[in-house]
Order: sequence, then C-alpha cells, then structure tokens
Amino acid sequence: MRCLVTGGAGFLGSHLCERLLAEGHEVIALDNLFTGSKRNIAHLLGRSEFEFIRHDVVNPILLEVDRIFNLACPASPIHYQYNPVKTVKTSVVGTINMLGMAKRVKARILQASTSEIYGDPKEHPQREEYWGHVNPIGPRSCYDEGKRVAETLVMDYHRQNRVDTRIVRIFNTYGPRMAVGDRRVMSNFIVQALRGEPLTVYGDGTQTRCFCYVDDMIDGILALMNYDGENAWEPVNIGSEDERSMNDIVQALGEVLGRKLAVEYRPLPSDDPLRRRPDCTRARQRLNWRPKVSLHEGLKRTVQYFREVIGSAK
Repeated sequence: MRCLVTGGAGFLGSHLCERLLAEGHEVIALDNLFTGSKRNIAHLLGRSEFEFIRHDVVNPILLEVDRIFNLACPASPIHYQYNPVKTVKTSVVGTINMLGMAKRVKARILQASTSEIYGDPKEHPQREEYWGHVNPIGPRSCYDEGKRVAETLVMDYHRQNRVDTRIVRIFNTYGPRMAVGDRRVMSNFIVQALRGEPLTVYGDGTQTRCFCYVDDMIDGILALMNYDGENAWEPVNIGSEDERSMNDIVQALGEVLGRKLAVEYRPLPSDDPLRRRPDCTRARQRLNWRPKVSLHEGLKRTVQYFREVIGSAK
C-alpha cells in the first residue's frame, strides 16, 4: 500500500516509516521539521519506495494514498508550549486536512492521540471509557485539548462521512531518536546522566508514569491500523502497564549506568498529572498486543543511542 506518515521525521514517525518500508509498503513522510529532523530518516532517503515532503499539515495538501498515519504534533511540553496557538492548529486544522484527504481518496486514517486526554486522572488505571479530567485553560491545554478535539473530529468524520478511522491513545514512549533537548523524562534523565549533571526531578519524585519502548509502540500502532474487527473505530490505549515513579526511573537508570546518580528536585509544573497508567485490556483482547521490551533493556538501548549522539555533538 501507499502510506502517508505525518510527522514522519519525528521520533515515532521515523520508526513507523522504517517499519512500513520493511513490510513492503511505499511511504511518504510529511514533516515541517519543527521538532522532527532529517537525520532521523537520512538512511531512508535514497530508497525508491520512500519520499520526504517538507510540509506543514496546517496547510492543505493533495496526495493519493491508501493509509494515513496522522502523527504530526509536537509532543513535549517545551515544544508544544513554545507556540501554543500553533499546537492547537496542528491538532485541529491539521487533523481536518488529513481527514478531508482520507474522505476524498477513501483511505483508512489512524489518529495519534495521547494519554494526556485523560489529564490528571480521577480514575486509575485509565480505561478508554474514562472521559478525563483536563484543565481547558491551563498551560498544557493547547496539547491536551487539541488532541481531545482531534478525537472529536475523527469520530464525527467517521459517523457523518463514513471515513474508516482508528484512534490510538499513546502513553509515554521512549527510545532511540528522541530529541536531546525535548526535556521529556527519559531523554532528559539520560542526557543529564551522560553529561555528569544532576538529574532534574520535578516534585518529590513520587509521581508515576508507565514507559513503553518505541519498538513495542510501533507494533501496537500497526496492529490497530490493521485491525478489522468489531468496533475498530473505538480508541485503544497503547502503553506499558509497568507503573514506575520518577525516583524508580532514576534508580533503574543508575543500575544501567553502573553508578549512583545525583538528583536535583524542583517544583512540580502546573497541571502535571500525579499518576498515569493505562488499562490495556482492549489492546490485549482485540490486537493480541503486549509490550515485550523490559524497562532495563529499553534503557540500555536508549542510553547507547544517546552516547553516540552526544559523543558526535562534542
């Protein structure tokens, strides 16, 4: 098939492009390179089945494709808060443009949503039926509410126009090709540790997340896109259920590096969720999906990547 990946030069998008090519598909990667990088797809650029287009999804584009993976949107607070209006436009106008394309060419479209649509959850773990607890006017709402509106648009195009849709709610993902300066937990901790700096932990470090290695996440995304069973249009959580505190992650990283890591505690940012863990029953039952890479193994692979990146930057 001919597949379009928006955000195709980003962290997740580049891994997805790679996997789709390995499965024999033609791939168009579309990215404005705000947070993505051509370095992530440099090894793909010479392939005849791969095409890169520098383009912003906020602007319309006409392409003939069979499947659309709409991953375009900055995903770390430092990036999505840099230009919050643009972040909302990417999630809303960009999604409208991709849904319009899917409607016109009768393509199946997968919308990359996020665990952030649950906000600071009152339900734990979070099931897909949970509606969330989100501050609509807070500093994170450009991303949280933008993704919630994107889900609304996907469902309305599905109901009104019979567009073939999928929604994946992505929980914290890590691995090679994360940006050095995106200040997400895993990349921040690893970069600081490799540079011999204290690790920045917000709050008292007891807040929790579940970290899923990128290869497992791509498996889940593809399994959902290929799922043709009952209620395929319903959102599906994809993520690890191995809940860890920030202090736990510091300890695990120290074990991988073989040394004790210094920590610097700072105030917790506004609206930062205290607990986050997906209920992945739906993914297990419908997609037969489970993460395979342990936290220890995933950290080892990610540390090796950042060693190479930081070393080449010196």
